[in-house]
Amino acid sequence: MNNNQISILGCGWLGFPLAKFLIDKNYKIKGSTTSETKVEILKESDIIPYVFKLGESNNKVLINDFFADSKIIVINFPPKRIPNIFNVYQEQIKEILPFIKPEQKVIFISSTSVYQNTNDWVTESIECKPEKESGKAVLAVEQLLQSHLKENLTILRFAGLVGYDRTPGRFLANKKDVPNAKAPVNIIHQDDCIGLINAIISENAWGTIINGCSDEHPTRDFFYVLAAKKLGLTPPEFKQSENIQFKKISNTKSKTLLKYTYKYSKPLTLVK
Repeated sequence: MNNNQISILGCGWLGFPLAKFLIDKNYKIKGSTTSETKVEILKESDIIPYVFKLGESNNKVLINDFFADSKIIVINFPPKRIPNIFNVYQEQIKEILPFIKPEQKVIFISSTSVYQNTNDWVTESIECKPEKESGKAVLAVEQLLQSHLKENLTILRFAGLVGYDRTPGRFLANKKDVPNAKAPVNIIHQDDCIGLINAIISENAWGTIINGCSDEHPTRDFFYVLAAKKLGLTPPEFKQSENIQFKKISNTKSKTLLKYTYKYSKPLTLVK
């Protein structure tokens, strides 16, 4: 096994800059994509490209080679928003499990969508009762991976992803009657996503679950109105109601266990 090699399953919005970051730290990176058109882009960044789509029966040799000899595997692709999302996402993960060796470490990029609204702080120790189908699918995959990989798996649950081409000002611009005006915002910048993954590797933080979210949680109406105005877009209009549903993601464990300091700890710095 190559102790300096990492396989990143999913070189998209997060996986691609993560791969380049790790290459700068002298890691050898294998990166997967579902598109032939991205092969040259990956090669130009010194990423060893693999093209395959999970669910196709002729992928076994290619997938085996993709995972082979890597010390660490990063599973980084979200469930597709399709009617049978719960089953399809699990089947995709089941396809790769036979190729992960007992000695390999795995980071699964999960989501805080696994948490239900509690109208309070949410930590990693809560019993998850997701309310949306996407959250149910992600939680099912977490449990599937835990049953197979046990202490070699770390689950990283990210809040709403922002950064660079994913600007929050576009999320709710022009919308009317937006609910939960006073609910807290839970987001994380791309740079901090990469920073947390790097910290897990550096600290050998395996066999655990970690939330990734900024320190501060401004209200939705204040944050998204400012965000839209910054881009010159029509701000959203919120319904003012005291009957709000929310969760406030705690990042305490990420800061204590990983000794991590968030680069974008205050979301308002992104929209002012």
